[in-house]
Amino acid sequence: MPQEIFVSICVLFAILGLCIGSFLNVVIYRLPLNMSLAKPSSHCTNCGYSLRWFDNIPILSWLLLGGKCRKCKQKISPRYILVELFTAIIYLACALLFAKNNIYYAIISALACSVLICIFFIDLKHLIIFDRFQIILFLLGVAAIFFDTYTAWYDHLIGAVAGGGLFLIVYFGALLSLKKEGLGFGDVKLAFVVGLLLGWQKFILTMLIASLSACFVIIPYRLMKSQAKDKEYPFGPFISVGVLIALLFGSEILTWYVGLLTF
Repeated sequence: MPQEIFVSICVLFAILGLCIGSFLNVVIYRLPLNMSLAKPSSHCTNCGYSLRWFDNIPILSWLLLGGKCRKCKQKISPRYILVELFTAIIYLACALLFAKNNIYYAIISALACSVLICIFFIDLKHLIIFDRFQIILFLLGVAAIFFDTYTAWYDHLIGAVAGGGLFLIVYFGALLSLKKEGLGFGDVKLAFVVGLLLGWQKFILTMLIASLSACFVIIPYRLMKSQAKDKEYPFGPFISVGVLIALLFGSEILTWYVGLLTF
């Protein structure tokens, strides 16, 4: 691929990431409230002010408005600008890492990251992983079998069986021993589709990252706040972080790790 075309694709991915990040904010806010994603148009959740087109420019509008509603001056959550900026960065990373050699896998990765961002924020706040996200990731996983030139097709199938099977054992094991769910069934389905998307090697890496990050966050939080001991914690956000890292940098991390073992 000529360098000029590659640079153009990277710029296009970044701009597309900004726009999609703006849409993801709508999904993150409205979907858990059973609201339509199309109607009503974007508006202030405090005063109902309908945003004009110049109030909806990703990142720029938030900065120009000082993070406040134009009409009522209510503060707008910084999550909006963070999601837009992070999505743009992720899309650019997908283009830089994959587009030159495999534009199809770059698109699959970018779309998967979009879904994972939604899962992260929704599960973090509402403790739910919607099935529609699982279905999209499943379809992207099927596409990865054909277009992922970095992982053998059968590794994707092994990853699906291993991921879903492992979490299913943990799920029913907790029900039998603790008489309650140790993790949500949404996490079981997420493990299945993530294994299909990544392949079994990157799935193991994902679970390692997710487990370690969960320990570093949840254990100190429980120690600092005694009332948090009986609280239910979502695992979806940690899986999402693990998948993002494994999806973008998993091959390099695994190669580095194997190099350490054979040194």
